[in-house]
Amino acid sequence: MADRLNGYRVLILETREEAQFARLLSEQGADVLQCPMFSINDAPDPVPIEAWIRRAIDRPFDDLVLMTGEGLRRLMKVARRIGVEQEFVAALGKARKFTRGPKPGKALREIGLEPQMTTEKPTSEGIAEMLSRLDLKDRRVGLQLYPDKDHGALIGAIKAQGAEVDTVLPYVYDAKAADANIVTAIDEMARGRVDAVALTNLGQIRRLIDTAKKHGWEEKLRDGLTKTPIASVGPAVSDELKAHGLRTDIYPADEAFFMRPLISAMATELAKKPPRVAKEG
Repeated sequence: MADRLNGYRVLILETREEAQFARLLSEQGADVLQCPMFSINDAPDPVPIEAWIRRAIDRPFDDLVLMTGEGLRRLMKVARRIGVEQEFVAALGKARKFTRGPKPGKALREIGLEPQMTTEKPTSEGIAEMLSRLDLKDRRVGLQLYPDKDHGALIGAIKAQGAEVDTVLPYVYDAKAADANIVTAIDEMARGRVDAVALTNLGQIRRLIDTAKKHGWEEKLRDGLTKTPIASVGPAVSDELKAHGLRTDIYPADEAFFMRPLISAMATELAKKPPRVAKEG
């Protein structure tokens, strides 16, 4: 049914996939309230990324761990700019490739490669658990990181297995996105004018909380989240919510941690009550 969310107002906190998410929600009839939070930019200093790519080409890694699809796409962008795209892809093809969830695997397929293993849980802990079952002694591991996360535990776990770890961080988050958008979103939730907020990555939660603290609205944010059903795309987001004393109300069925199953779960849960704004009107 194309109108399962008809009349329901869903808040999404925009990141790199907001256009697709907004479209899928709109197709189900939702009134999508979009909140631009930050943008993803290339790392400000390209030299370490270029050097990492050249090391990968000159001496291909035994193993490659990709944490995000965005990371691989940014690496490919740099490889194309410096004229070593084919050599880089060939070098990556020689490594065993491990991915944190399905998105890095999709990015690999875009360049004609396949992951050897994908985590059951798309988290850093899931990566560490997967690699712990392998013999990494004396192996060179290329590890693509992502921003706003302390990766020390993962790096330490890989090194503890006797491997040499070579890390790269190919992009950064721009935290200067207009705070006014986030303040407005918090106000809408606090006023009870949002039927659900859908969260798809950790950075959204941290950005919400940091901005609320900055403006002295932390209590108002917690009040708004108490009133508003929270939909989480998967375990990493739910764990982050729990770490901040927040709950998960809506979760994809059958551990299908993707947008469409999340939207289906939202439609099922929200159908139990009429839309809030319509009720007020």
